Amino acid sequence: MKSFALVNNMEWQSFVPPKAIPFVAFLIDAHHFELKIVNQRATKHGDFRQMPNGKFQITVNNNLNNHQFLLTLVHEIAHHVTHQKFGRVIPHGKEWKAVFQHLMLPFLRPDIYPNEILPHLANYLKNPKASTDSDVNLSLALRGNVAETGKHFIFEIPLGSVFQFKETLYKRGQKRRTRFECLNLNNKKVYLFNQNVEVYLKQDR
Repeated sequence: MKSFALVNNMEWQSFVPPKAIPFVAFLIDAHHFELKIVNQRATKHGDFRQMPNGKFQITVNNNLNNHQFLLTLVHEIAHHVTHQKFGRVIPHGKEWKAVFQHLMLPFLRPDIYPNEILPHLANYLKNPKASTDSDVNLSLALRGNVAETGKHFIFEIPLGSVFQFKETLYKRGQKRRTRFECLNLNNKKVYLFNQNVEVYLKQDR
């Protein structure tokens, strides 16, 4: 996995909204960790860990837009601060939630997060979850309702279409409240997909 370290320099500035730079700089100066921007990972946007040498490291994916990047970075800094204040606790428990909410307050401004995102972000922060992708409205707003090049959101795919998700083929079925029933063509089991999941569309069957 290719990556580059951003330690005591300003290269990270191009990854966050311009008006957020002073607040991010404060957080980086106030807390001691190594920040690495890495290639896209399928299972996570970022992570926080303590290295064998005792130092702390935060990684964030390089494919995120600046609004996603900022939210992910603060999410991981909140893990770092929570670890410093409380030691070992539940990863996304009440301590982390409180710290994350507090750290995000300076960024809840329309010159950092536009009005298309801000209400969804504020609602998410009332009870933040481990992943922003679990909040469909926020996830779509952060992406500007545009899927990654070559992919489609589940809700954009016609009923009965075949798509690929994580090397497996599925057939899109009916919508059930907020999620879609999709048939795994390998094991013939039905799985529920959130509408913000991005997939590759195959030919209809």
